[in-house]
Amino acid sequence: MQLNDDQQIRHLANLELLARQVVEGFITGLHQSPFHGFSVEFAEHRLYNNGESVKNIDWKLLARTDKLFVKQFEEETNLRCYLLLDTSSSMNFPDKGINKLRFSVYAIASLMYLFKKQRDAFGLCLFSDKIDWISQVKSTSTHLFHLYAELEKAYNHPKENTLTNITNVLHHIAGQIHQRSMVIIFSDMLENSLNPEKLQALFAAIQHLKYNKHEVIIFNVNDKQKELDFDFDNRPHHFIDMESGEQVRVHPNKIRSSYLASLQKYRHELELKCAQYHIDIIDAYIEDGYNNVLKSYLIKRNKMV
Repeated sequence: MQLNDDQQIRHLANLELLARQVVEGFITGLHQSPFHGFSVEFAEHRLYNNGESVKNIDWKLLARTDKLFVKQFEEETNLRCYLLLDTSSSMNFPDKGINKLRFSVYAIASLMYLFKKQRDAFGLCLFSDKIDWISQVKSTSTHLFHLYAELEKAYNHPKENTLTNITNVLHHIAGQIHQRSMVIIFSDMLENSLNPEKLQALFAAIQHLKYNKHEVIIFNVNDKQKELDFDFDNRPHHFIDMESGEQVRVHPNKIRSSYLASLQKYRHELELKCAQYHIDIIDAYIEDGYNNVLKSYLIKRNKMV
């Protein structure tokens, strides 16, 4: 279920309902597709490993799926996941429909729902120019609904004229996490695009996470039409920097080529560095829905277990 229409989403009562519909729609589509590169493990089951006892194999599930699954018990936790959400003002773009912040909140809520079904422990960090709020890492239902409440606060009270400092946040997280974990970042990654020194500092922070053996996924959240393609009407526009408040009036056609060239250079360098450090950086376009986010996470997770 794509759920990428703002009016379609607003009728859903809360994040838990929305997350359940996103995940269950994704799982249904996955089972109907020819893609078998990974399996989806639920709370009650995990894949059977050769050599272990057969006493907990679910034979009925074998008959339905032709795969061996073992019944999984309450105390089993597979993975520790930290979700980092950029709540700086640039995430409030665009000002109509689902913006980058709301898209990220919905995607994170869906991932948390999936974590809970898989017995993965998870925590949440909200940041802008500093860490604004951070939770413990747990896998309980109470914890899940507590984090949903914090996510709702984040998108119901968006920040104005607030900068990003993802570099300091990542250093702090790297120093705080003591067990090998998966760190998932939702950000538009625009803070360092025009400053080579800031870009190098960002890479040093990412390397800090990798040095401590954490797996990292960056979901690069953007409005493809406006931010990446710079698709604006052929008339003068009044642009406002949502973080600094600076304003400029320009004709998009006059700056499109230079804008796209600068952006492409930055994104290319960012992708090269992430490849060098074995970090997955994935474009998450707000127009495209949430299936690619869930699929990318599952591919990474199945490589870790």
